[in-house]
Formats: sequence, C-alpha cells, structure tokens
Amino acid sequence: MTIPFDLITTDPNSSARRGRLHTAHGVVETPVFMPVGTQGTVKGMLPESLHDLGAQIILGNTYHLFLRPGHDLVKKMGGLHRFMNWSGPILTDSGGFQVFSLGKLRKIDEEGVRFQSHLDGAHQILTPESSIEIQQALGSDIIMVFDECIPYPATRDYVIDSTERSMRWAKRCKQAHNRQDGSALFGIVQGGMHEDLRRKSAHDLMEIGFDGYAIGGLSVGEEAEVMYEVMDYTLPELPADRPRYVMGVGTPENLIEGVRRGVDMFDCVMPTRNARNGVLFTSFGKISIKQAQYREDERPIDPDCDCYVCRHYSRAYLRHLYQSNEILSSMLNTMHNLHYYVQLMAQVRQALDEGNFATFYKEFYQRRQSGVVLES
Repeated sequence: MTIPFDLITTDPNSSARRGRLHTAHGVVETPVFMPVGTQGTVKGMLPESLHDLGAQIILGNTYHLFLRPGHDLVKKMGGLHRFMNWSGPILTDSGGFQVFSLGKLRKIDEEGVRFQSHLDGAHQILTPESSIEIQQALGSDIIMVFDECIPYPATRDYVIDSTERSMRWAKRCKQAHNRQDGSALFGIVQGGMHEDLRRKSAHDLMEIGFDGYAIGGLSVGEEAEVMYEVMDYTLPELPADRPRYVMGVGTPENLIEGVRRGVDMFDCVMPTRNARNGVLFTSFGKISIKQAQYREDERPIDPDCDCYVCRHYSRAYLRHLYQSNEILSSMLNTMHNLHYYVQLMAQVRQALDEGNFATFYKEFYQRRQSGVVLES
C-alpha cells in the first residue's frame, strides 16, 4: 500500500473508527471532512485560512482542471500544491461525476467518455488512462479511479452494465497508475441501490487491489434512509485496514451517520454552496441569515462556536452583507460553515479517542432537536 493507514481505535457500540492516514504531504487524522476546491481553490477561502480552521486535506477536480488551465500547465508550474499554495494533502476526483452530469453533451463507450466542454463546446475525451495521467500531472496525493456515477433512479439492467464497465475501467486505471510519485489510488464501489450489485462491486475491486475504497453514487437524489442502507451493507464488505471514503456526502447528520457506520472520509460542496446562499450551519441546526428576524440580532451565528466569524461579527452584520450582495458575505459565511464541518469531525475524533462516541452521538441530536439558539 502506497499510503499507510493506521486504525487506532473502534467504538464498541457501533462501527465508528478512529484512524490516521499517511500521505506525502502530511498525516490526515480520520474521520475527516475534506473541503472541495474544484478548480484549484476552495471558493472564498485563502489556503492560510483553511489551515487556520483545521482543514487537513482538500479536493481538486480532474475535469475542471483538465479544461482550464490544463494539467500540463499545472505540472509546469510545479504541481497543484505549489500552483494554489496549499502544502497539505490533495485528493482529486477523477472527473467522472462532472462528465456524466453533462447529459446529452456526452457519449459513453468502452474507451471512455466523449463530451463537449461546458466552456467552449470543444470536443474532448476522458478515458481511464487519461484521467490517471491528468491526476498524476496535477501531483495529487490520492487519485480516484475513473467510473460512472450512476443516476438515480436507474433500471437494474442499466446499473449492471454501468457497474461492469466501471470495473473494467478500474482495472485499466490501476494498470495506468505510476506509483513512483508516491500517490495512492482509490477504487470506487458502484452498483446503484442494489445490495447484491454493491457487494459484488466491492469484492471485485478488492480482487484488483487498491490503497483505499470509496462508495460512489450516493447523494444523487435518494432518501437519506436509502443512503444509510447502502452504507450498512457495503461498508462491512470493505477491508478494515484500508481507508473508507463516501463521496459527495453531505449534511452534518449524513456525516455523523456515516461515521457511526464506519466511514473515514467525506467531502461535499454543501458547506460552501450553502454559505454563498446565506445558509449557515450551527450546533443547533441551520439558519438562513437573509431572514428579517436577524436584522437587529447582535448575537454571533452560534454562541458555542469559536471560529473567527463568530468571535467578531453579529448576525445583523452578516445579514447586512448578504442583503448588500457584498463579496465579504460569501467569504465570512464560507469560513464559518467550513469551520463547523471541520470541527464537527474533530469533535468526533476526540469522542472516539475518549471512548464516549455513543454519548456524543446522542447529544448531537439532542442539541439539534432543541433548537435553543434559534428560539432564544
């Protein structure tokens, strides 16, 4: 295995686990939330600010960086770490989700995916081999295999065909991956919402052999309970000594439920996207800062939060910034939301270290159900 993963402790009352992932650009304590920096930047955040709020690892995206500015340019500039001034680990998504979301602008065949760029309409192709080549040129610490993110709902026949093709692509990705740069390669379990197909996909990936395993094709419109069911029957199939990553998930509740089921790594655009729309996460639930009730509210977003925003700004000021369409609104809102997500995982790790995850889990829901801050 290219990147060692240490399993430190497991919760006796659930499948929650505490781990440590070693990469060329630093150690990642798990469970971990990874902010999404699609185009070589986490929107509205300086790299120094990400470090300050405790972010350990961030994401880049193959599709977007391939189209602009181009992976060859990024490589020429010293790789993505140097290009964006981020010294910590980087995981890159293969671009599969973005390509498949293009709909009629793309065509899938055994070779890969032919598509028209959303930027200028130019015809492009991504294959398992080119996806790996791009990610290695970017200098990613963790590379994801190229696969199809299956839509929901989808017929069983479609899911079978897609999952089998993704498995063939996974083999090609492993063959194309050059380990000399120290990067790790993660496989991605597909299979839609079908238990037998998910189990088969997990076992087939393990036969190929990867440094870590992700569950893809979730948070695509299914109900939360369906998502949890997929986690319930898929995660136990994956090797305990490798990191487990659920892609594109999700709400704070999704993260806590994922941790309880044995997930080590998460990413999602939810904290950053919601921030730009004036929706802020707190230990007591979400608030929409645009609402008139906050016009004269002198309190911080969350009195229990020690982030820079909560220490210096009132809800009234943040509402004013949002209503005025000021750039600072997105910056401050994003800083708070990412701090909340990152620190939520830090609290989970502490609870696991201290052996009281069950208590943490119970109190997490009790506080959100009380809505004390929202009603005080």
